[in-house]
Amino acid sequence: MSAPASWNLVEAADAVAAKKISSVELTQEAIARAKAWQPKINAFIALGEDAALAAAKHADASPAKGKLHGVPLAHKDMYYRKGRIASCGSAIRRDWKAEATATALARLDAAGAVDLGTLNMAEFAFGPTGHNYHYGHCRNPWNPAHMTGGSSSGSGASVAARIVYGALGSDTGGSIRMPSFCNGLVGIKPTWGRVSKAGAMPLSWSMDTVGPLTRSVADAARVLGIIAGADPEDTTASTVPVDDYEAACGKPVAGMRLGLPQGYFDQNIDPQIAASIEAAAKIFEKLGVKLVPVKMPDLDAINAAGTMITGAEAASAHRPWLAEIPEKYSDQVRARLSTGLAIPAVAYLDALRNRAAAIPGFVADVFGQCDALLCPVSDRPVPTIAETDVGGGPAMGPLLAALTRLCRPFNVLGLPSLSVPCGFDKAGLPLGFQLAGRPFAEATLFALGAAYERETPWSRMAPQA
Repeated sequence: MSAPASWNLVEAADAVAAKKISSVELTQEAIARAKAWQPKINAFIALGEDAALAAAKHADASPAKGKLHGVPLAHKDMYYRKGRIASCGSAIRRDWKAEATATALARLDAAGAVDLGTLNMAEFAFGPTGHNYHYGHCRNPWNPAHMTGGSSSGSGASVAARIVYGALGSDTGGSIRMPSFCNGLVGIKPTWGRVSKAGAMPLSWSMDTVGPLTRSVADAARVLGIIAGADPEDTTASTVPVDDYEAACGKPVAGMRLGLPQGYFDQNIDPQIAASIEAAAKIFEKLGVKLVPVKMPDLDAINAAGTMITGAEAASAHRPWLAEIPEKYSDQVRARLSTGLAIPAVAYLDALRNRAAAIPGFVADVFGQCDALLCPVSDRPVPTIAETDVGGGPAMGPLLAALTRLCRPFNVLGLPSLSVPCGFDKAGLPLGFQLAGRPFAEATLFALGAAYERETPWSRMAPQA
C-alpha cells in the first residue's frame, strides 16, 4: 500500500494543507484504488471520476478553506446532490435526480472535501446485511465471502479498502455501527437530531441519524464536528451547541467511569466477542478508567417498540409505491414494508409514547452510574453473505432481529454510540465494540475511543487488495 493510502483522514488533510501532496494526486490514487477494488467488493454505485478530478484541481488552485480541503470522500447513495442521481440502492429510483443538495454534503463541500461518487447500500437503507438485489451485493474487503453489514455497506467497504478517507452512512437500527464492526472501522451514530437529515433519504423519521464511517476516532470527530448543528431545513436538528470533538480526542480519561452491562448485552454472546470486550475493558482499566457493573433495564421492550416504530414509519413513506409498483422492490424489503402496513395506528402511537417515557429513566438509571457503556456491536463474528442471504422468507425476521439486537436500543433511545475496532476473530474478520453515552455526550465517547485507539494497532490495519 502506498503511503497516502495508509494515511487516515486527518493525516491526509494535513498533508494537503502543508502541500506535501496535491489534492489531484490524492484523488487520482483514490480513483485507481476504487477501480482495482470494485470488481472484488462492489462498493460503488457510481464513480464520479471527472467531477472528482475537477474538484481536486479547483482545491489545488484555491486557498485551503476548511478541515477537509482536497480530501476524497464518497457517500452512501441516499444523500442528495442537486442534479445527480440518488438511487437509494433501489430500482425505483434508479434514474431519479435530486433537486437540492443534502445539508451534510453541503457542509462537507464547504470544508473542502472532494466527492468521489456514490456508494452501494441496502435497498432504501432497509437491511443490516449489505445485500442488494438490484446493484449486486457489496462484499467485505477482508474476505469477499463475508457480509459488509448494512445498510451503509459501500461506506464500510470503501473506507476499509482505503479507497476514500471517510464516508457518510446512516443509522436507524445499526446501519453505521454494523458496517464499522464488519469492516474494522470507526463509526459514530450521533444523538438523534445532532446532524441535519435534510436532503437525506428518510426511512424512519423519528430514529434516522446521519454520521460518518472513518479509519480513526479523530477522523470521525473531525467529520462529525463539520456536519453537526442546527439547520433551518430540518426542524428536528438540535440547537444544542456542538462540542469541539477533535479536542476531546486528546483529553485524559483517567477517572472516567465505564459501565459494563449486566444483562441483555452479555447474553448469548459468542466467546470470541466476549473475549474481545473483556480485553478492551482491561485496556481501559490500565488507562485509569473505573469499570462499573451496571444492571440493564428491560431492553427487549425497547427493542420491540423500535421495530414497530421503524416498520410503521417506513411503510408510511413507501405506501404509494407499495400500492402502485410493488414488483420493483426486492422480496425482503417488500416483505418488511408490507408488515409495517399492518401495524395499527394505536400500536404505533403506544410505542412512541412508551419510548418517550422510557428515555429519561434509562438515562438517569444507567448514566447516573457511569459516563459511558462498553457493549458489543454484534453477538456473533461477521457472517458470510450466503449465511445471511435469506430474502423475504421465514428466516428473515429472526435473522434481522438478531443482527440488530445490540444496536437498536440506542436508536430507540436516541443516544450516541461510537463503534471502535478491537481486533480480529479466528477467521481474520474484524471485531469491534461500541461506546454509548447520554444525549449529546459524543465528546466523552470520542475521548474514550481515542484513548483506547492509542493503545492498540487495530485502526492502522487494512485489508490487502
